[in-house]
Amino acid sequence: MQRTAPAWATILVLSLCGMVSALQFTLVIPLLPEFPQLLDISASDSSWLVTATLLTAAVGTPIIARMADMYGKRRMLLVSLGAMILGSVICALEVSFVTMIVGRALQGFGAALIAVGISILRDKLPPERIGTAVALMSATMGIGSALGLPLAGVLSNWLGWHSIFWFGAVAGAVLVVALLVVVEESPVRTPGRFDVTGALVLSAALICLLLPISKGSAWGWGEPVVVGLLVSSLLLLVIWVPLELRVNQPMVDLRTSAQRPVLMTNLASIFAGMAMFVNMLVTVQVLQQPAATGAGFGLGVTAAGLAMVPSGLAMVAMSPVSGWSLARWGGRAVLLVGAGLMSLTYVGRVFWADSVAAIVVGSTLVGIGTALAFAAMPTLIMSSVPITETASANGLNSLVRSIGTSLASTLVAAIMATYTIEVGGVLFATEEAFRIVLVLGAVAAAVCVALAALIPRDRRTHHERELARAQGGEKQEAVVRGQIRLARADDSARGTILVSVLDVHGEQLDWSRADNAGRYSVVLPGPGTYVVIANAIGWAPEATVFDFAGGEVEQDLTLARELTVSGVVTRDGAPAAGALVALSEALGTQVGSTHCDDAGRYAFQLPPTGRYVFTAYDPHTGSAHARKVTLTIESEVVDIDIPVGATLQPH
Repeated sequence: MQRTAPAWATILVLSLCGMVSALQFTLVIPLLPEFPQLLDISASDSSWLVTATLLTAAVGTPIIARMADMYGKRRMLLVSLGAMILGSVICALEVSFVTMIVGRALQGFGAALIAVGISILRDKLPPERIGTAVALMSATMGIGSALGLPLAGVLSNWLGWHSIFWFGAVAGAVLVVALLVVVEESPVRTPGRFDVTGALVLSAALICLLLPISKGSAWGWGEPVVVGLLVSSLLLLVIWVPLELRVNQPMVDLRTSAQRPVLMTNLASIFAGMAMFVNMLVTVQVLQQPAATGAGFGLGVTAAGLAMVPSGLAMVAMSPVSGWSLARWGGRAVLLVGAGLMSLTYVGRVFWADSVAAIVVGSTLVGIGTALAFAAMPTLIMSSVPITETASANGLNSLVRSIGTSLASTLVAAIMATYTIEVGGVLFATEEAFRIVLVLGAVAAAVCVALAALIPRDRRTHHERELARAQGGEKQEAVVRGQIRLARADDSARGTILVSVLDVHGEQLDWSRADNAGRYSVVLPGPGTYVVIANAIGWAPEATVFDFAGGEVEQDLTLARELTVSGVVTRDGAPAAGALVALSEALGTQVGSTHCDDAGRYAFQLPPTGRYVFTAYDPHTGSAHARKVTLTIESEVVDIDIPVGATLQPH
């Protein structure tokens, strides 16, 4: 029998994966001014060493996360680490500048480690430990980014600049072994066919969007290449959205993403990402800028990087507090507090930033707010999506956060370039520029607060904890699959079939959206009695009681009763065989038409709730009659009697 690793070991290994992932983005930053000379390239070319990583991180994270839900989360963690290790080795060997770009691009795939790692924590840990573990995993982004600046200086000074890449390769190799030894594969997955077309179109759209955002300031926002890329991104998204709505197992479930809890959380994440990144950008720059500018402290790269460490450490130290807060008040309240703290701190920094100590304190407070916000966001996402889709949902959330950081980088660069002062023949940002950037951070965090206020309370996370207490805290989850069949073929029901699982107390445990063939997967917390409910647009719901004893089980349901609006058309009391019945909305939009059978009967599939006009026309007598009816969500009978010789009169 395989021995299960302790929870703390799983948390430690996955957190280290997240930290090493974050290091890939900051280790090269101190060396960017030196790369033109080291690699014999231009300064603008050297920026591609950062851009390539950011692009692949944004593109690769949702793809790897979706694959994790389908093919195994630990497996895709190993794939991400493998790509990162390969990229690190390529960069360390320094064959050419082109291979360096390829290596840096491969390192970007390591960004998926955090999103997929958080999903594994949800699957493997007892519910009462998930909050703290997710908070720690989210905090690794901060501590990894903070440690990257001073660590790069130490490694390059002692062992040469190639050592920063060898460090990434060795650390990744150690973590591969640790993953294989400590972290078990999650049993929660939904095998299927990967949406290759959707992934390719989304990747192209993201590249066309993020490339001009990253390079627009250098290339010029009015340049044809920038405008062309932005327009291409929009066109590709226009193609991608209907594609995802039709495909059987989409790359991104847009219907789920459009639901209020997920949509508001993702929108809030954009601005939380902006607020977080503004802190790193403004803090490092103001500490390094010469004191002669009147808006800097003249610290070296290593010293400025060390000044960011308290912020990263505070994020880690806040993990237990964040976990306790999530368990006590839920993700919505924690996100409100975290974003609110960031906004208030930025406002304070506008007026109090006259010493290194003040800068460090302000940066640390923003870091604490970031820790709370970033712990809340994946918790909110996972409590709102099907359990079998938590990795891909977290991947999408990571993507929108990266869009926020890219926007922050572009806006900060534009502000710094607009408000400048010349010292020794070099342009630097003015004090006013730094104040405007701090205001930008405050506004971004405030918008995050406003959006977080629109997020409903996350009930499922709370109920999972109560259920775990009743079961003794042991995780016994199992995936149950099945198929929902319709009594007749109905293409209009594609993508609308929903399956919910309730316990005997009426609490929803999981839900799933069936694919185009009606197949679904839900996660049950363990053996017990459950109620399975299936519903689809145009069909009456069905429910069944399900006694689950464990193992692999198929639970099928059939929706037998189609919801219709039907009736009989008569002509002076006699059946009007062959009469035409037209259905339209009260405002005039046509819904459909049909002909009566020999008994005068007709039927339409029930349209959405609202007011409609039913018009019956008898071609034999040239008479017609109309009725206005309010339809609800239940089947309705609407009989129409056509008086002989009647003109069209609403009734």
